[in-house]
Amino acid sequence: MTILSFTLILLLGSFIAGLLGSLTGLGGGVIIIPMLTLIFQIDIRYAIGASLISVIATSSGAAAAYVREGISNIRIGMFLEIATTVGAVLGAILAAYTTTSYIAIVFGFILLLSAVVSFKHKEEIILNPANSGKLGKWLKLNGTYPNEKGKEIPYGVAKVISGFLMMMVAGLVSGLLGIGSGALKVIAMDNFMRLPFKVSTTTSNFMIGVTAAASAGVYLERGYIDPGLSMPVVIGVLVGAFVGSKLLVSSGTKFLRILFAAVIIFLAFQMIYNGFTGKI
Repeated sequence: MTILSFTLILLLGSFIAGLLGSLTGLGGGVIIIPMLTLIFQIDIRYAIGASLISVIATSSGAAAAYVREGISNIRIGMFLEIATTVGAVLGAILAAYTTTSYIAIVFGFILLLSAVVSFKHKEEIILNPANSGKLGKWLKLNGTYPNEKGKEIPYGVAKVISGFLMMMVAGLVSGLLGIGSGALKVIAMDNFMRLPFKVSTTTSNFMIGVTAAASAGVYLERGYIDPGLSMPVVIGVLVGAFVGSKLLVSSGTKFLRILFAAVIIFLAFQMIYNGFTGKI
């Protein structure tokens, strides 16, 4: 395969990753890492380095559009970033002492758990702001978001402490696996804090860039970020994220949940299988 062919295929795959990452809040890394390791046979640590850069690009490309549309909750994002940043640095340090096969297996099981939880919560019940927890009210985390018809829907926030602790785990996974941990962030906000799914995914996109940047510095210092690999990945993901941000506003929640679960179930089994067989 020539360098030009490799770059074009990588651009197309990264575009799809950015599109799905933008729509579901996953951040694109769940597509980038399996694509690089399974298709191109690239060492998973270099794949993680490129993924972290793409996660930052996805967050930058999609977050601005979501904030402009009024869907992301900035206050929640800034508060929870404290937990994810601490976890991300610890995860990146831990990755240096973990074998690649083990990383692949953990990657797969984390995604599989995310899919199960996503399918389990089928009917969205928006929490009334009056029923928010005391900490949520004190931090003024309640907000509103526009639905498919443009109507502003108010919502409250529950279990802030549980969400904060889950975010620390999400940051740890981000630093270890390089996926931005968007899946775990969505679960924490969607299931624990009872945020509407669109708010969860868009706020996750807003947050993942900061989380990834915290761990990317560690990977850069260890030489696991290759500019030639990262460049086409970043361009493809940015374009995909921009297109996805436009589609999200008019997409239904049910469709997003099905897409979210279907993508990560497929990739989970691929990574678990290849991890156990030692192919990664």
